[in-house]
Amino acid sequence: MKYRIKKETKPKLPTFGKYKAVAVHQQTISSDQLIKEACEQNPISEGVMTAAVIRLSEVINRHLRQGDRVRLRDWGLMKLEIESDKVDRLEDFRAKKHIRGVRLHFIPESSDGSQALYDGITFEKERT
Repeated sequence: MKYRIKKETKPKLPTFGKYKAVAVHQQTISSDQLIKEACEQNPISEGVMTAAVIRLSEVINRHLRQGDRVRLRDWGLMKLEIESDKVDRLEDFRAKKHIRGVRLHFIPESSDGSQALYDGITFEKERT
């Protein structure tokens, strides 16, 4: 995994002005490409796989929107989390005013404290 060093530029953060490593993402893999690669290793047509992926994503999204956690075997757990401003008093909280958004959290599957998703990752500084 390639990384670059970046200086924190948000003045409100306690880490303002400090340096950190950030991942360099070289490309975005489309669902069509994933489906094609998956079909190369299985006797399933791309049309059948596409339909399955679309339907599965619809079901997963519905459950996430309902507040459910979704665990995909051998991959991990997904859940939506609310990001909101903090208020001093409970009675001052207003959803429309204080909820800023929703984020997807993904927690990789783990076994014996090890997460297979991260196995074999090495780090290489991006050449600029």
